[in-house]
Amino acid sequence: MNIQYKKVAEEKKKSIAILGSTGSIGTQALDVIRANTDKFTVEVLTGGSNADLLIKQALEFNPNAVVVADESKYQYVKDALLPHDIKVYGGSKAISEVVEMDSIDLVLTAIVGYAGLESTIAAIRSGKQIALANKETLVVAGELVTELAKEKGVNLYPVDSEHSAIFQCLAGEFHNPIEKIYLTASGGPFRGKDSAFLKTVKKEQALKHPNWAMGAKITIDSASMMNNGLEVIEAKWLFGLKAEQIDVIVHPQSIVHSIVQFIDGSMKAQMGLPDMKLPIQYALAYPLRLNSDFPRFNFINYPQLTFEQADTKTFRNLALAFEAMNKGGNAPCALNAANEVAVAAFLADKTGFLEMSDIVERCLQTIQYIAKPSYTDYTETDKETRRIALQFLNS
Repeated sequence: MNIQYKKVAEEKKKSIAILGSTGSIGTQALDVIRANTDKFTVEVLTGGSNADLLIKQALEFNPNAVVVADESKYQYVKDALLPHDIKVYGGSKAISEVVEMDSIDLVLTAIVGYAGLESTIAAIRSGKQIALANKETLVVAGELVTELAKEKGVNLYPVDSEHSAIFQCLAGEFHNPIEKIYLTASGGPFRGKDSAFLKTVKKEQALKHPNWAMGAKITIDSASMMNNGLEVIEAKWLFGLKAEQIDVIVHPQSIVHSIVQFIDGSMKAQMGLPDMKLPIQYALAYPLRLNSDFPRFNFINYPQLTFEQADTKTFRNLALAFEAMNKGGNAPCALNAANEVAVAAFLADKTGFLEMSDIVERCLQTIQYIAKPSYTDYTETDKETRRIALQFLNS
């Protein structure tokens, strides 16, 4: 019976909607699907303003529908795809509507930042299984999202390499209590540097991650360790943990992706070369592991794996994230909004690397605290925090 069931599960193609198909995660997800056309079919593609790439993807994967969030590109995309019988919609609202299609089995949420929250919630409300690459969804509204997912019977499959690692370590262990988890951080391009050095760094330096190929926003977050701070908050909601059960350790080689420690003291780690396609494929195919041609890790090439304590005094964003998580309510929402504004300013050469933490800290101190926020409270907190952050930048 088990063999027969597994065979049926393997033969049925899974219909995927990719929100943010033109970004780093989205393009890598399409690489995975391209290599597994017998397992997956693309039902929906959505992109922001990169219309040419979105059109190219649609012509290759022939989805049922395409959404371009930048409404100024709508007619251009529509005209290009009209002869191919692909439905085209424009605007961010259309993304939240298209995920309700009955033909979708799983939604990969890969829109960067707060912008991905509304469509992720819409997908959960419609009962779609979620491959979650947008960590900000749980950072901003973790309690609301996890309660809604439970109510709708929706699984949240993590795509972040660290959370995928925890998820993989928990396979067969979901009934066993977790004592602690260790999220690993590479340390980024500025590992070991002091504040005097960081005061003068430019975006070109910050965008040179030593191990991972990622989008600009997440690469800057990794350099400032805000990415790890956001991951801490995401882990709390994904795995139902308390703050004292989560730690961050710096692991420069990025081979051990995270570790779970159980109540008997034993530990499990998930290891592999730094390649986002592996956790993407695991989330899309779960509970199956698919054959792949991804490069294999060889211990001989890595004779030494090292670990260090995170420097939260120099990289204050990590400490600020723990502070926001402990406070709860709308504090993580404010943390995320302030950081998005700060990173955008840094990428535009309008603020310094260390000043990004100053902006986040001042916003956390200024924003009105709400202990039990509603969805409207989250949207208002995001809007107000951005206003305050911009005010600090211009003062």
